[in-house]
Amino acid sequence: MSEQNQQLEQNKQETPMTILSRSLLTGFIGGLLWSTFGTVLYYFNFSEVAPKSFVLSSWFHAEWIDTWLGNVVTIFLIGLLSLLTALIYFGLFKKINSIWVGVAYGFLLWVLIYYIMNPIFSTVPKVADLNMNTIVTTICVFILYGTFIGYSISYDYHDFHRADDNKNS
Repeated sequence: MSEQNQQLEQNKQETPMTILSRSLLTGFIGGLLWSTFGTVLYYFNFSEVAPKSFVLSSWFHAEWIDTWLGNVVTIFLIGLLSLLTALIYFGLFKKINSIWVGVAYGFLLWVLIYYIMNPIFSTVPKVADLNMNTIVTTICVFILYGTFIGYSISYDYHDFHRADDNKNS
């Protein structure tokens, strides 16, 4: 039995990326992907609120924020902030292999940002002042983001442990 445990530890050390590092990478890529998608939706007027309204416009007042550079910096910063959301999901829900947990996580993030943290963002109107297209669009983007983060992390966690179980057999 001790030899099998040593073999498992050696296999875990030989893997190029741990589950946590892959989860953080998933979070970063998810942040880049879905903030880019949110920026495109803003550009095509599906939403009144751009991602830069949360990250840059609320705290900085510079002309470059309203250019393409402001969008690129915002997308990168959201990718970095997404590391935290992936870490929280990894810590709380990684063992639950269900797409619905990711959906609920994304919706919970939307409620957190649009309702609870709204006073922090001076350039973002209250939810009651947003039009229905913006509300539906942003909820959908957050649900897709939560599903991407959640299901990717859960699947990766279960796949890694399934591979360990198969090696033991």
